Amino acid sequence: MALVPFIDMLMMLVVFLLLHSSDVEILPNTKQITIPQSVAELKPRETVVVMVTTDALLVNGRQIATIAELRGDGKQLIIEPLRLALKEQSDSSLRAAAQGDLAEREVTIMGDKGTPFSVLKRVMATATAADYGKVSLAVIQREVEAGAGA
Repeated sequence: MALVPFIDMLMMLVVFLLLHSSDVEILPNTKQITIPQSVAELKPRETVVVMVTTDALLVNGRQIATIAELRGDGKQLIIEPLRLALKEQSDSSLRAAAQGDLAEREVTIMGDKGTPFSVLKRVMATATAADYGKVSLAVIQREVEAGAGA
């Protein structure tokens, strides 16, 4: 009879490990972004996340600027508040991973599919100006049709 609680705890431990050891990277969820679809095969890695919603620009959940400000200031390619926030993130969170190798620093941009390309272009240019060597766009993997691709 004393073995039953031990088995229950062991079962809970196994379930916990199965749930938390998957190789799927979960990006932040927001109702303000509709992510475009793609047939990309690569899985995302843990990176600094820049979200471009319909009305705001955020770095790891912290608002940096509004989209209205970005549209009004379209003459400059680099978004200075974003560059400073990305530099701050690279100094703190990426120190252990890729502080020395600029080519290994990575940022993931989650942009609403209705975001103007001019805004995305400025965000990508700012990321490279902030010494990030890899810039990725978050997409939802689309199912490939049975007849296509073969």
